[in-house]
Amino acid sequence: MFVIGLFPIAVRFGAICAPPMEFRPVLMIIGALTATLGCSMFLPALADALVGNPDWIVFVTAGLITTFLGAGTWAATFGKDRSLNARQAFFLTATIWIVLAFFGALPFYWADLQLSYTDAFFESMSGLTTTGATVITGLDNLPPGILLWRGLLEWFGGLGIIVMAVAVLPMLQIGGMQMFKAEAFDTPDKILPRAAQIASGMMSIYLFLTLVCAMAYWSAGMSLFDATVHAMTTVATGGFSTKDASIGGFDSAMIDYIAIIFMILGALPFLLFLRFFHADFKSIFQDSQVRAFLMTICAFVILAVGIQYISSVATGETALRHALFSVISVMTGTGYATTNYGAWGSQAVTLFFILTFIGGCAGSTSCGIKIFRFQVLFLNLKQHIREILYPSVVYVKRYNGAILTEDVSASVMSFAFLYIMAFMVLALLLSLTGLDPLTAFSGAATAISNVGPGLGETIGPAGNFSTLPEVSKWLLSAGMIVGRLEIFTVIVLFLPRFWRH
Repeated sequence: MFVIGLFPIAVRFGAICAPPMEFRPVLMIIGALTATLGCSMFLPALADALVGNPDWIVFVTAGLITTFLGAGTWAATFGKDRSLNARQAFFLTATIWIVLAFFGALPFYWADLQLSYTDAFFESMSGLTTTGATVITGLDNLPPGILLWRGLLEWFGGLGIIVMAVAVLPMLQIGGMQMFKAEAFDTPDKILPRAAQIASGMMSIYLFLTLVCAMAYWSAGMSLFDATVHAMTTVATGGFSTKDASIGGFDSAMIDYIAIIFMILGALPFLLFLRFFHADFKSIFQDSQVRAFLMTICAFVILAVGIQYISSVATGETALRHALFSVISVMTGTGYATTNYGAWGSQAVTLFFILTFIGGCAGSTSCGIKIFRFQVLFLNLKQHIREILYPSVVYVKRYNGAILTEDVSASVMSFAFLYIMAFMVLALLLSLTGLDPLTAFSGAATAISNVGPGLGETIGPAGNFSTLPEVSKWLLSAGMIVGRLEIFTVIVLFLPRFWRH
C-alpha cells in the first residue's frame, strides 16, 4: 500500500520538464512495485499449500525471484531525489504495466496448466489491465492458487488504474483528464490536505468496497473463497471468475444483483466516494458524469429488454435481470456473463458492440472511452450547431458548472480520433492473422476497451481466447495496454522528440 501511494506523491511534486531523462527514480518505483507483486505471490502459495497442491512451490519460486529482482532494483536506485518529471511519468506509466505483466505471467507459465508463455503473458496482461479475457479452460477444477492469483492481478490492476487516473493522467493532460486535476490536488477545492492522503483514502475505500462485496457474495451462497476472488474482480471491474460459466455458474438471482450493484460502484469516480465519506453526501448524485452514466445504463437496459421480448429469449424479471447484468457488465468493462447475449440476435450483437466502447466514469476502475468524453463531444457539437444558427452570439461551454476550455475540448477530440484509429488498426491486424471479421472486430474492441469477452462463437461470452493464434494473442495484449493507458501514454514513447535531449 505504501509503495503504490508513493507513486502519486512522486508525480505530484516532480518537475515538469527537466531533460535529459534520469532513469533512477523510474527504476526505483518499478523495483518497489515489482517487489510488492512478488510478495503477493506468497498468498496463492499459501492457498495451494493448505489443500496440498504442489503448485505452491511454483508460487514460492516465482515470488522469491520477483521479490529479489524488484527489491534489488529498488535498493540499487534508491536515492534522495524521488521526483518525476512529465517525461519520466510517461515512461514509467507505460513500462510498469509491461514489467508487472512479465513477472505476473511466471506462475501461469510454470504451473501445471500447459500454457505457453504467450498464453501466460496474455492472462497476466488481461488481469493487470482488468480486461478479463482468458485463455484458461476448466476453471471449475483448477487449484485455488491459480484462481486466487488471477483475482489478485485484477485487484492490483484496478487499484493501480485508480491511482493513475487521479495522479498521472491529469498531470499529463491526456484525453481531457486535466479537468479532474483540481479535484485531486489543487486548492481550494482539494478534498484532503495532501496527495498522500488522497491516495491512502482511495485505497481504503477500494479495500472497504472489496470486503463488503465479499461478505455480500458469501451471504448469498458463494463459498468464502469464491466470494473473495469475485469481490476482487467485481470491484476492479475485471471479470475473472472461478467458473467457466462466470457468474452464471452460480445460478443465483441474488448473486447477480449483488454483482450489478458493485460493478456500478466500481465504475463510479472514487474521488466522489472520498467526498461522500467526508459528509458531502450530495456530491455523487450532483455529478454530471454520474447522472449521464446511470441514464445511459437505463436507456440500454430498456433496449436489451425489448430485444429479449422481440426474440422470445426471456420475459419478466428474468429478462430485466439479464439485461441489467449484461449491459452493466459490458459497459463497465467487467466482462462477467450470466447468459450468452450474443445468441439474442443481430440487434443484440450491434447493441453490445456499441456498449463495448462506452465505458464508465473517469477516476474509476472501468474502461472504454469514458462517459465524460461523450459529454464533452456532445457539448462541442451543440456549440458548433449554435454558432451556425446564431453566429453573432457567444456561447460558453460548461461542464459540471465549470468552464470547458478549448484545450480540454481539443484533447478529448484527439483522444476519440486516436481511439477509433487504434481500434481499426488492431482489427485489421487481427484479420490478417486469419480471424473471421466478427472475431477480429469484436476482439479489437474488447482489447482496446478492456472489456473481456468479445462476440461470436470463439471469443463470445460462451467461449474464450485459447484457440486464437499466438500472434493474435500478442496483438490483443498490446491492444489491452494501449487501451488501458489511454493511448497517448504509449504513442508518445514512439516519437523521436520524446527521447531527444
